[in-house]
Amino acid sequence: MNLKKALDFCTYYLRDKNIDEADFKSLCLVCYVAKIKNSEFYLNQSREIDANALESLLLRLENGEPLQYIIGKWDFYESEFYVGKGVLIPRPETEELVELAVSYAKKINEPVIYDLCSGSGCIGISIAKKITDSKVFCIEKSEEAFEYLKKNANGVKNVTTILADINDDIDLPMADIIVSNPPYIKSKDIKGLQRELSFEPELALDGGSDGLDFYRIISEKYTSKLKNDGVFLFEIGNEQGEDIKKLFKNADILKDIYGNDRIAEIIKE
Repeated sequence: MNLKKALDFCTYYLRDKNIDEADFKSLCLVCYVAKIKNSEFYLNQSREIDANALESLLLRLENGEPLQYIIGKWDFYESEFYVGKGVLIPRPETEELVELAVSYAKKINEPVIYDLCSGSGCIGISIAKKITDSKVFCIEKSEEAFEYLKKNANGVKNVTTILADINDDIDLPMADIIVSNPPYIKSKDIKGLQRELSFEPELALDGGSDGLDFYRIISEKYTSKLKNDGVFLFEIGNEQGEDIKKLFKNADILKDIYGNDRIAEIIKE
């Protein structure tokens, strides 16, 4: 089976199974098996492909496994990040958090930045690559996620990876910017999430009974670690804006590309 026929087959199969984004996911799977970039597909349509390998990937996708886990890596901001079971998948709305952090960091000489609940490191590492004189500390407590964090940070000299719970007493220099995309889903809502999210680690999703556990920890333990005029930048749930304003003085709530409350911006006075 050549690549063109494989793409047609995959697209038909996934549409028949009511899998969303069937065209895009088919292209990704075919190119992954062929070991080429998506952009190289049309130059390689006549190449033969391993149909058995493709079939096994289709079955995994049909069973709800995220495409990102199947491929093992995903584009985020200006880089590609390794992902897999045990680590949260980078999402496009989180790129807005990175862009905002970068805009702050550009104004500071040698900024010190924490990325709390770092996961794959997509936030902190993206900032570090953009702001080369920064010192970025990526903190993650899950050993599974930490393996991806280390792999993604390999070669990025201004990133320090730390395996720790953010509730621990971690010896760090005072920060100019603290960013985080912490777990913020209410515990009772976890089981009702869409099927693909059930493959992602509950540890990276569950924010406690009201979804605010980690914001409380950050408020209590990290306000003293942030310099005056420093800034907290957090991703939040789209119904948490008012609660965040109660936890953090002077919090501004920013909307994402979809018009939902998504980022909390708090400048320390």
